[in-house]
Amino acid sequence: MRFTFGFADDPFDKPPCRGCSSYLTEPYVKCAECGPPPFLLCLQCFTRGFEYKKHQSDHTYEIMTSDFPVLDPNWTAQEEMALLEAVMDCGFGNWQDVANQMCTKSKEECEKHYMKHFINNPLFASTLLNLKQVEEAQHSETAIPFHPADDPPRPTFDSLLSRDMAGYMPARADFEFDNYAEWDLRDIDFVEDDSDILHALKIAVVDIYHSRLKERQRRKKIIRDHGLINLRKFQILERRYPKEVQDLYETMRRFARILGPVEHDKFIESHALEFELRREIKRLQEYRAAGITNFCSARTYDHLKKTRDEERLKRTMLSEVLQYIQDSSACQQWLSRQADIDSGLTPAAPVPSNSGRRSAPPLNLTGLPGTEKLNEKEKELCQMVRLVPGAYLEYKAALVNECNKQGGLRLAQARALIKIDVNKTRKIYDFLIREGYITKA
Repeated sequence: MRFTFGFADDPFDKPPCRGCSSYLTEPYVKCAECGPPPFLLCLQCFTRGFEYKKHQSDHTYEIMTSDFPVLDPNWTAQEEMALLEAVMDCGFGNWQDVANQMCTKSKEECEKHYMKHFINNPLFASTLLNLKQVEEAQHSETAIPFHPADDPPRPTFDSLLSRDMAGYMPARADFEFDNYAEWDLRDIDFVEDDSDILHALKIAVVDIYHSRLKERQRRKKIIRDHGLINLRKFQILERRYPKEVQDLYETMRRFARILGPVEHDKFIESHALEFELRREIKRLQEYRAAGITNFCSARTYDHLKKTRDEERLKRTMLSEVLQYIQDSSACQQWLSRQADIDSGLTPAAPVPSNSGRRSAPPLNLTGLPGTEKLNEKEKELCQMVRLVPGAYLEYKAALVNECNKQGGLRLAQARALIKIDVNKTRKIYDFLIREGYITKA
């Protein structure tokens, strides 16, 4: 026998007794050997030795109760839960209403206990502090820190880096924007004998110059605040993100003039989160379409899908091998190209074979997947066209479906539908018409 924390005060939150079907009130008994679902009995049914199906009266049991202290010897766990629920219902500070709802403690006791154990508790304070530090650390890792560049680089004039930095000139800490704004002022001289109109025109020129200076300062502030002066450092920080987020940063950079650095970063992060959610929703929709309802099945589905993709890739590679297997030179070139791909190098362009234009021998269909689904004429077509059965079945299904939709099919439509060699498409098209699978438009 052992004591275990029970349910809340509300009797309707508890399941009924299995013996008399009445709502359970603490303390009550839970069988430790039966379940799930839990086998619960009230004290009256337990004392009568109630038995039902597999449950026997001599089974070990647990007494479910909340009548034990947790934080204070004078407060039971049931009272702790009632206090938290009352504070949630009545609001923090309304201690009289909290005491009225609890009925077992006074206003002063409720306030003193709550402030001592839930507000000023050093254990809770340190836990909240740790949670806040973890949250700040996560936020700092998911956002690019925008800081003004204190030591900007000094690229050579008119270089690519200089143009990427908006023509930044470190010697005067300014940008190559509207460099000739001062030229309009070089010949202006205010003298006493100026007419009112001439004086007003000179003032207007000065006002225009001031507006151009403000635009210079505005652009300078945007680029400095967003950390775009040291462009290389900014690009290194961007590389920590996936390719989609990097492209998003590049696209959204034009909006930096509207928002501040932190707001702009949050703006981009929200869009990146939207992309991630859309991708997750698409993945879940794929699971739902496949009839998957739990993540355990989803893991199995992903594993099988990966296996199918690998098998499809192997079949594609096998078809390439079968095309070159009869030509030793072409086969050697294919193997070299695959070795370059595996090592991360750019494969060299294939060199034409010196074996002339002799026709390749028929394809051997032994062991190829999908062969059992072909009739004898289809097998003969695949051998002569040198087309693996799986690919032929896919092309056939696509052409038949399109023919049923259109009421007929032309050769040009067939060539647009399946992107393979035009001569092979012609032979497949003629064969399907001859055998009555499709009709000519």
